[in-house]
Amino acid sequence: MRHRVAGYRLDRDRDQREALRRTLMKQLFEHERITTTRTKALAIRSEAERLITLARNSGKGSDIDKVNARRLAAARLGGNEILPKLFDDIAPRFANRPGGYTRMIKLGPRLGDNAEMVVLELVED
Repeated sequence: MRHRVAGYRLDRDRDQREALRRTLMKQLFEHERITTTRTKALAIRSEAERLITLARNSGKGSDIDKVNARRLAAARLGGNEILPKLFDDIAPRFANRPGGYTRMIKLGPRLGDNAEMVVLELVED
């Protein structure tokens, strides 16, 4: 029974799952739109929205809060190369939005293995 077991295993062990999650979130923030399977999109969607909220709320805080928010985001993303875009470009766009920063659009099944494909994108407002 999988009672009270959170998250998606994605048929990978922990290190591979973490690397996949980081890569997909970096690509989402870099390109603002990715095409992936529905399960992978559901696995990263909530964490990507949490990072956007963290970046958005850090703008109202002190200098220490801003540094701590960048460190937390860098720990989640596994690097610093995407942080300027997240904090300086993406977060200010959603300053007046209370949540729901991403959208999933269904594309239908993939030809090779019939997996449900979706486009995960940042909402344009």
